[in-house]
Amino acid sequence: MNAIDRVIAGDILTASRLMRDVEDRIPEALETLKQLYRYTGKAYVVGITGAPGAGKSTLVDTVIDLLRKEGKTVGAVAIDPSSPFSGGAFLGDRIRMQRHATDEGVFIRSLATRGYLGGLSRATYDIINIMDAMGKDVILVETVGVGQDEVDVAHLANTSVVVLVPGMGDEIQAMKAGIIEIGDIFVINKCEREGTGKMEEDLRLALEIAGARYDNWAPPILKTEAISGKGVAEVVSAVYRHREALLQGGCFDQKVKERMKTTFVKILEGRITEQVMERIEREHLWDRILADLVARHVDPYTMAEQIITSWSK
Repeated sequence: MNAIDRVIAGDILTASRLMRDVEDRIPEALETLKQLYRYTGKAYVVGITGAPGAGKSTLVDTVIDLLRKEGKTVGAVAIDPSSPFSGGAFLGDRIRMQRHATDEGVFIRSLATRGYLGGLSRATYDIINIMDAMGKDVILVETVGVGQDEVDVAHLANTSVVVLVPGMGDEIQAMKAGIIEIGDIFVINKCEREGTGKMEEDLRLALEIAGARYDNWAPPILKTEAISGKGVAEVVSAVYRHREALLQGGCFDQKVKERMKTTFVKILEGRITEQVMERIEREHLWDRILADLVARHVDPYTMAEQIITSWSK
């Protein structure tokens, strides 16, 4: 069996090596991704987003447990902050969700942001496709936790779950338009804390002010204690209801197209940037570019336009 066949068969070792090479931008990995693409499109992608300390990892861990009891195979992508020294993830899958480590029906992968904004890693889209090709029924994407800017996940997930916690300033964060707009399901975790009721009221008000959505879905507000498992079954149920609503309302295909557009744009941006940087390095242009910018002989906007115009010819 070649690498493509082994990934499709769900071989964890082959998939892990491919994911490593994808993160390191190895050219051969790109060729493998191209061939795997035709085997994707079956998995249901759920984004789990929210501020640091909201309990996202604990919630994901419990959701995995419930999905496995239903007989579903699960992929989990955990985005972590990057080490400024190695570029690797601070909290890898060595620490996260260890009780699932021996379960062949679960594949957990930690990714470092490596400076990539929006709560995701540049390789997130590729890793999702690899897990999809492996035959995972559900793929959970837990973002790094960067507050209001953490909206990219809504463009790659079929269902986006926003996790909030009373007493952490999330009351204010929840009122911000970006967070309200991306949430298909809102979860108030650690609901035993004081202020849960007030947060729920404020969240309902914010959703009412936001008005009706294009898909006519009314995002539910659920309360959980993820560490004990309380309320997590309701979260899984809400994901199923949202999926059914998308299918019944004819919006599922629109979500898929949105996800494909986002993926394509990210790949396009990445490839263009890589090619430009490679040429600058190859032709030893950095010294001239930086000298002109520092001396104010040209502004960075004009410089970028000149490079794009001249090289596009």
